Amino acid sequence: MLQMGRRARAAATALAASSAETRSQALTALARRLGEAEAAILAANAEDVARGEANGMAAAMIDRLRLTPTRVQGMVEAVTTIAAVPDPLGAEIARWTPANGLDIARVRVPIGVLGVIYESRPNVTADAAALCIRSGNAAILRCGSDCLSSSLAIANCVSAALAEAGLPAEAVQLVATPDRAAVGAMLSGLDGAIDMLIPRGGKSLVARVQAEARAPVLGHLEGLNHTYVHAAADLDVAKGIVVNAKMRRVSVCGSTETLLIDAAGAERLLPPIADALTAAGCELRADEAARALVPGMGVAEEADWSTEYLAPILSVRVVTDLDGAVEHIRRYGSGHTDAIVTTDAAAAERFLSAVDSAIVLVNASTQFADGGEFGFGGEIGISTSKLHARGPVGAEQLTSYKYVVRGTGQTRP
Repeated sequence: MLQMGRRARAAATALAASSAETRSQALTALARRLGEAEAAILAANAEDVARGEANGMAAAMIDRLRLTPTRVQGMVEAVTTIAAVPDPLGAEIARWTPANGLDIARVRVPIGVLGVIYESRPNVTADAAALCIRSGNAAILRCGSDCLSSSLAIANCVSAALAEAGLPAEAVQLVATPDRAAVGAMLSGLDGAIDMLIPRGGKSLVARVQAEARAPVLGHLEGLNHTYVHAAADLDVAKGIVVNAKMRRVSVCGSTETLLIDAAGAERLLPPIADALTAAGCELRADEAARALVPGMGVAEEADWSTEYLAPILSVRVVTDLDGAVEHIRRYGSGHTDAIVTTDAAAAERFLSAVDSAIVLVNASTQFADGGEFGFGGEIGISTSKLHARGPVGAEQLTSYKYVVRGTGQTRP
């Protein structure tokens, strides 16, 4: 692991000095190689899925783990999009001249070496590699043991693409062992080689990283997301959004886990929305006020309001008004993604102002919490941190900055 850190540090220097065109060539090569290696990637993934099923892995986790031809093509498209994203390095964020006559610019630069620790999602291997290449960062990737075969097949494409573009293959390295000690080594910072750690996984993984890391951490907490249906919501719009927000893919972090219904519109809105959810195969667990309107729903316990189900289960609560919805989100939310459905523009603006989450939506599904949908091509994760980067983390969010100061002979009195 220490050797990996040293190789990454050396590769980071070369990557930061490379041209935008060279890094684009590497990404274009990666997209092509992923497509060419589809059969090998799917065969490796079949091994991971079979092992997961034999070990009793939950259905939601199997869904996260499984690759299909469509999902491999999605990786290809994501990398292709990242290749076309404007290169962030060297971009001037601001430029000014104070009274002393100095020409001062704030310019984007790579962070350096990123340690990315993730679980269950082999596509993160491609996304993380591509975003790090685009942003000029070297990366050490540590996937979960459950997706190691798939990730190794993808990582082979990354190494070959880097070499094809004349960049060091060590710019992106995958930890090839399932040994948990590798995570501890990365958390130590590998003797100062790692500049930032990015965990992407379950609550226990993120908690461990935040507790033990000796390098800065870009946090990605669980998606305890809410959709609030305001009294002024259009029923058809609300049904479409809520069903999609919960049921499109229940295993993603952008899935809605709690439905909040405004008391003033609950009698009109809740029964048909509940019927649509039930028809889609969703189990509903509700508070007393909601069950009075839809008696067939199960009983929500206190723990349900703070549970990320990652399954076709949704908790339902009737709230007094918009303030009640905001208060519920403040108490139970994870600061990830929350939405309001309403035709009242003033209520929408109040919600946007009051809810302090990384992503806040009006009249749209929480499943849009995705770097690809934001036009980033992909994401390393959805940051719930408030420092450095927040929300979908794409190439631009993986940069820092430095000040470039040009003078004409000034000395300070």
